Amino acid sequence: MSATLPLTIAVYLVAMLALGAAAYRITNNLKDYILGGRQLGRWVAALSAGASDMSGWLMLGLPGAVYLYGLNQVWIAVGLVAGALLNWRFVARRLRRYTEAAGDALTLPDYFENRFADKSRVLRVASAFVILVFFTIYTSAGLVSGAILFEQVFGLDYHWALAIGAVSILSYTAIGGFLGVCWTDTVQGVMMFLALLIVPAVAMSATGGFEMALAGAAEAGPQGALDVFHDITFIGAVSLMAWGLGYFGQPHILARFMAIRDEAALPGAQLIGMTWMVLALYGAIATGIAGIGYFAAAPLANPETVFLALSQALFSPLVAGVLLAAVLAAVMSTVSSQLLVSSSVIAEDFWKRIFRPKAEARELLTVGRLSVVAISLAAILMALDRDSTVLALVAYAWAGFGAAFGPVVILSLFWGRMTRNGALAGMIAGAVTVIVWKQLAGGLFDLYEILPGFIVATLTIVMVSLAGREPPESVRIAHDAIAD
Repeated sequence: MSATLPLTIAVYLVAMLALGAAAYRITNNLKDYILGGRQLGRWVAALSAGASDMSGWLMLGLPGAVYLYGLNQVWIAVGLVAGALLNWRFVARRLRRYTEAAGDALTLPDYFENRFADKSRVLRVASAFVILVFFTIYTSAGLVSGAILFEQVFGLDYHWALAIGAVSILSYTAIGGFLGVCWTDTVQGVMMFLALLIVPAVAMSATGGFEMALAGAAEAGPQGALDVFHDITFIGAVSLMAWGLGYFGQPHILARFMAIRDEAALPGAQLIGMTWMVLALYGAIATGIAGIGYFAAAPLANPETVFLALSQALFSPLVAGVLLAAVLAAVMSTVSSQLLVSSSVIAEDFWKRIFRPKAEARELLTVGRLSVVAISLAAILMALDRDSTVLALVAYAWAGFGAAFGPVVILSLFWGRMTRNGALAGMIAGAVTVIVWKQLAGGLFDLYEILPGFIVATLTIVMVSLAGREPPESVRIAHDAIAD
């Protein structure tokens, strides 16, 4: 292996740490650490939301699924685009407005408590617990992605690769806080975008062009590789598109809406974010198709390495190093965002609100940074299982958040009659449905667990809210005041 590859990636890691260090200098309190003082511009908000959303799944999981099964996996992309667009269009503006009006809420649990005037704090604790559980799973998926990268490129033992990736991500997240994460996300989003357009284009050119690449995929790939309806049932298609429901409940994506500078920046951010997303998804799908024909003579043992393998096979060590750094960027952008949200929950929702109400700013910053380390260790323990797949881990965590928080967020923004008990019951019902459904198999239970979880949570919120007393007048007035 050329020494250029590790050198290129090392330079990239140092650059990300430098950005984290720069952000450290202007991170003075918990609000800066959690939401960057609500000062994100449209470009940073959009690219940071996209990069933190897609993660290693975009460059490893999705290309691998297309490489293994063909274009019938495109339904995931259809659902994601629809879900993201609706999230930007209907949730972003109201959430930005409502979280500031509701006691300048910095986290989702903070918002839920203030939105429903919950003096018992049970809603805050329950939502914080859901975040910690599912983000630990989600973070482990990112660490598996990073380990696959270091293992594939450097020939390292999986466990050493896992440790190196975890330390790299942990460092700049703990140092730079939200601004450090968003600045690095912006750089990483650009890298991911360019890499996902360049690699499939060059790979298809190497196999004789677009039409030859498609012909190669049809010949060497699975039966019906180019048929989006092949071997796809109604339940299968609905399951794949149901991924889009997850957007409404992802704390690390919603945090970007909460942190944008003002509402006027939202339309531009939406245009930037959706353009980035559509083209990046196209690149990921095209990478999987190009890989089928390119590696027809020697199929890959691990489908999720198709982007890595094409990068190393088609480009010089210097260019390959930059492209592989883009994979690391995808991993780091999401894991760092997840670690930040989780540490924010511990510092803001547990330490400050329950254990140490009079804690000073510096103490809370220290708690947040130490929390990053603790959560990372828990995620590393989960990621030690070498048989874990990126797509499976992401799917489980994505469903958990989508079902537990999605209906609560949407209805809390648009339905004034919703009550604290309805929010709590719906959150618990959504999370429990996902966990239980995941353990079942066969027939209807093959449906992706986010859909039944989302439906059960929504119905539970409505029934419990209508069965109980109306919310206090002050809560209704505050809700009506944020309406468009």
